[in-house]
Amino acid sequence: MSGTATAGRIAGCLGMLVAGVLTGAAGWLVVDLWFPGGLLLALLAVLGLFLGGRIALGTGFGVGGAAVGWFLSYILLGVPRPEGDFLLGSSGIGVYIYLLGGTVLAVMCATMRGPLNRPVSAARPAK
Repeated sequence: MSGTATAGRIAGCLGMLVAGVLTGAAGWLVVDLWFPGGLLLALLAVLGLFLGGRIALGTGFGVGGAAVGWFLSYILLGVPRPEGDFLLGSSGIGVYIYLLGGTVLAVMCATMRGPLNRPVSAARPAK
């Protein structure tokens, strides 16, 4: 693999990390806002993020970068502030379902294979 391809893959993973942080923060805040609908919306957004990362980079590294960013947003929002309160409260079961569901979706997207047991890729097959 050439240096340009490696640099492009690293940039893609960093981009997916940033997208994961943003999508995760939005998802964590909307889960408890509209409980059943917000949870479904947040899980669909995470599925789109992970699947998009898988297709964009052609490997599980795209999912890994997005999943790390997604989980990092949970860590950052769940840490208590100096005043003693939390930005992300775990008042309902929705937050735990979102955490478990997002983890399951990340593993599914990272390990998925396409038709004929080939990895899922955005590249067109050779003719």
